[in-house]
Amino acid sequence: MKKQASRAGSTQTTTGRFVAVIAVLAAIGVLVFVRIAQNQVIAGKEGKDFLQAQGEARSLRTEDIVALRGMITDRFGEPLAVSTPVVTIWSIPKYLKEEKRSLRPLAKTLEITDDELNKKIKSGKGFVYLKRQMSPADAEQVMALNYAGVYAQREYKRFYPAGDVASHVVGFTDLDDNGQEGMELAYNSKLKGQMGSKRVLKDLSGRVIKDVQLIKSAEPGEALQLSIDMRIQYLAYKELKAAIGEFKAKSGSVVVLDSATGEILAMVNEPSYNPNNRSDLSTDSLRNRAVTDVFEPGSTIKPFTMATAIESGKYTPHTLIDTNPGSIMIGDKLLKDHHNNGIIDLTQIIARSSQVGTTKVALTLPGNDIRNMLHRVGFGQATGVGFPGESIGVLPSYRKWAPIVQATMSFGHGISVTPLQLAQAYAVFANNGVKKPVSLLKLDSTAEPLLPTETAMSAGVAHQLVTMMETVTETGGTATRAGVSAYRISGKTGTAHKAEQGGYSEDKYIAVFAGMAPATHPRFVTVVVIDEPTGTKYYGGEVAAPVFSEVMSTALRLYGVTPDDYSTPAPQRQTADVLPPKKKRVS
Repeated sequence: MKKQASRAGSTQTTTGRFVAVIAVLAAIGVLVFVRIAQNQVIAGKEGKDFLQAQGEARSLRTEDIVALRGMITDRFGEPLAVSTPVVTIWSIPKYLKEEKRSLRPLAKTLEITDDELNKKIKSGKGFVYLKRQMSPADAEQVMALNYAGVYAQREYKRFYPAGDVASHVVGFTDLDDNGQEGMELAYNSKLKGQMGSKRVLKDLSGRVIKDVQLIKSAEPGEALQLSIDMRIQYLAYKELKAAIGEFKAKSGSVVVLDSATGEILAMVNEPSYNPNNRSDLSTDSLRNRAVTDVFEPGSTIKPFTMATAIESGKYTPHTLIDTNPGSIMIGDKLLKDHHNNGIIDLTQIIARSSQVGTTKVALTLPGNDIRNMLHRVGFGQATGVGFPGESIGVLPSYRKWAPIVQATMSFGHGISVTPLQLAQAYAVFANNGVKKPVSLLKLDSTAEPLLPTETAMSAGVAHQLVTMMETVTETGGTATRAGVSAYRISGKTGTAHKAEQGGYSEDKYIAVFAGMAPATHPRFVTVVVIDEPTGTKYYGGEVAAPVFSEVMSTALRLYGVTPDDYSTPAPQRQTADVLPPKKKRVS
């Protein structure tokens, strides 16, 4: 009996334990089910919404979509700045440090040394660029290595097809596609566009698995069409570079304006630089000298002095001036011509560039009259081009003009101008006395109002000066080498000693020629400035005038301008898209 009672108690105990275990397991199951329901269904601080948000925060990311920068072209649509797709490789160093593999294949594919890679990883930064702006094909090889913490970012790189020929006008961007110089800087906000954004799903290594949602599309930057005609730009650069080399000059600039619109058809400088390869870039070559550098314009100011004299009513182009004996004392300063010109009229004063004749005329006029004329044609103020770093030059003003100051200003000393200012001022003669702002953007008169203009001198005075300046390029003038076959050329030379601390240099010069064509109805204005030509030739008529001749000849023929000089045979007409053969320069 006792044995049976013992067996019954044992069975009851086992059954109780079994029930207890089942009850515990059932309770655990219920708890698990409740927890799953709480996590997946029930909203709350620690429920579905919280966990889903936490999960997404660790896998969903918002990334920028880089906007395509707007193209820059010349007036005919030829590309001057374009963007090409590239890939930047970056890294989170702590992940790379945990890599068990050698990093040498990564360094080799990035085309950097092992030391360079190790230095980046050990920089202590949470984010480092491993290689900027790689080609997509090369970047794909890097990503194929599958290193942890190595990521790719799509970007754009700027390419400049014209290279050093248009670099000073176009400028360049930095690695982040922001404009740094030239029109790239001036119109950066317009060219840059608006970044977009998207939501992406990433894995534990931070790699993008798929795009989840487009938040905002990237807006490409606007295109920028310049006024530059690359056919003339190339020719001007070629001729300027040749002249700089021939005369071993320090630097130089050429500006070509369409006088009818104020558009800049060419603007070149030497030395220049290649924006596609800036490894050996110097600050000296960066400057757009035609806009930023100033110089004393010398005798190129004499036509404006003569215009002031004619405007006063005291003089005509044929008024005689006695320049004997070829020199004049102003206070304790002796001003003299290269030789005694005797009795000459105002037209001959310009043709022979008589300093004595100009001084005698200037001293009969109020000093402020000459100064005001120079201001009206644009000196001492911005041209309206809106180029970064533009200089306004120096145009002094005095209540009482000392005779020597008035005299020197009348032939271009004591003031400073830029090549672009000088071109704009000469365009006043070409435009019947009307001053127009200059533009580096192509103007469309049918789509937008013309730029504002102002009258700087009467049309009659302007016409007389254009005719007077024709004698400069004719036999007996100072710039016969500026002539263009079958066209009448009007212009003026300038040769000035360079200003230095304490006075003027005895052996450093600025050689200048400013002119227009055809003289009967000027279409183009061109200014050539050569800084510090060396050797025996340094006059504007010897150094700058031949460059003017070549550039103006090309511009006239490319645009099919009708010849106005029938005393010489007209050259064979070229088609508008073919550069004419280079003429031999007469030395």
